Amino acid sequence: MSVTSLHNVEPNSGTNQSGLRDQNARLVLSFIRRHGAMPGAEIARRSGLSAQTVSNIMRALEGDHLVQRGKAVKGKVGKPSVPVALNPGGVHALGLNVGRRAAELVLVDFLGTQLERLSTAYPYPTIEGVMAFLSEGIEEIFAKHPAARRSTSGIGVARPSKLWDWLEVVDAPEEAMRKWQAFDFKTSIAEVSGFETFVENDATSACVAEHLLGRGGEFGNFAYIFLGAFIGGGLVLNDRVFAGRTGNAAAFGPMPMTDQAGRTTELLNLASLHVLETLLRRDGLDPMILRQNPEDWGFCAPQVAEWVENTSRYLALACATITSVIEVDAILIDGAMPAEICTTLAAKTKRAFERLDLTLIERPEIEQAEVGRTARSLGAALLPIHARYFLA
Repeated sequence: MSVTSLHNVEPNSGTNQSGLRDQNARLVLSFIRRHGAMPGAEIARRSGLSAQTVSNIMRALEGDHLVQRGKAVKGKVGKPSVPVALNPGGVHALGLNVGRRAAELVLVDFLGTQLERLSTAYPYPTIEGVMAFLSEGIEEIFAKHPAARRSTSGIGVARPSKLWDWLEVVDAPEEAMRKWQAFDFKTSIAEVSGFETFVENDATSACVAEHLLGRGGEFGNFAYIFLGAFIGGGLVLNDRVFAGRTGNAAAFGPMPMTDQAGRTTELLNLASLHVLETLLRRDGLDPMILRQNPEDWGFCAPQVAEWVENTSRYLALACATITSVIEVDAILIDGAMPAEICTTLAAKTKRAFERLDLTLIERPEIEQAEVGRTARSLGAALLPIHARYFLA
């Protein structure tokens, strides 16, 4: 599985670690990452490299603390084989998600396992607030994980395309939001963090996380829908994340849709968390509580039920549109919401999709994604690791 097809992910010129320039070493690491721990002889057989080449690479990777040897496994004949696995503590990375309602910072290890997570909620994002959160958050994380600072390979950043748009929808002041239009994420975040910076669309980053850490092992071709303040998505084809010419492939938010009044609008106006926020305001509830209590939305259960019912119908229509354009094995649904709500939403979407009359279309599976609401920041953290150490 690969994320290197994300051609628009650009690092800064500065660097704190050089990564791996040896293609054979990247190949070996890629085999281990995808298939798990395996002995050098098996890697040589699968990769086409000579046993001596693999042995030399293994010694070098072990010396760099990128792999670790397991216990010897005795076979029926010959010498015991020693499986080699990625060393979780050998490499770390930071991931920052800058959203329209909240920001999140994570630290992950070489396997993509989340070691630490910090978040902050706001009515709308400001450059000053996000940069302060980043600076303070990095120090807080490394105070808890001091050894990880030395092995951190970079920071990935997930952010919406045109963060400054849809001001009237998110009820944000134009002057503050327009500042983001001229903001250089790569340069500014590299200066604040001290690490090489990789920037990607937030929904694509979430798709990367699902592809590498979630259900990508089950489905080689899938569309991915993520519901945040707005709705976005990603596309995996032939085990590769496909970002498109400008990095906005599978940006499902602008998909034309007809609302209940028969008016043509965009999917983001019908199936996003800002729609749920509108329902809360209608009933006199503060939408900020959604961000302050990301694991428990029991305070607004009636509004959530109404939102899920309506959203599932529009998602089913979106799934039909996706399926009519491209054949995929599955459409995975995820979002910045409690897992049990996403489970209900995916199930209702599946039932609504099954009721649609889709002549001559092979129906994909409609399933809940696995990674969940932190997918954007986790996907961002994977960007520097995969750019430095793995192959396509």
